[in-house]
Amino acid sequence: MNNTVQPTAVVNHMMQHDAFSQWMGVQVIEVKEGYSKISMTIRKEMINGLGIVHGGITFSLADSAFAFACNNRNVFSVALDTAINFLKPVHLDDTLIAEAKELHNGKSTGLYHIHISNQQGHEVAVFKGTCFRTHKSVI
Repeated sequence: MNNTVQPTAVVNHMMQHDAFSQWMGVQVIEVKEGYSKISMTIRKEMINGLGIVHGGITFSLADSAFAFACNNRNVFSVALDTAINFLKPVHLDDTLIAEAKELHNGKSTGLYHIHISNQQGHEVAVFKGTCFRTHKSVI
């Protein structure tokens, strides 16, 4: 593994190959070891039949933040277990910010909490992710 690669370079590499995060309009705000902060704006095609955002969109934003945080040391890591709690509805044109923080960085697993807030700073969801660390490099 090449652990001399900077976290930002790893996330930039991931984003270049992540068509889904690109489709969602994810913007990377901040990255450091075991941490990421990203945002996106809710578009019409992300709204469900009840007039609010489809839960899969909020989950996917959190999952991207999780992936960026757990892989940015250039250790190829994959989701082992994830869970989300939706706290408030998300609406058209809302801007969501997902902040992933590392709670545990083990040799074979990592634990992360991701808080998702809207443009007013209201927490709309909480995501927990456990990753499995392989012995491969991302770059």
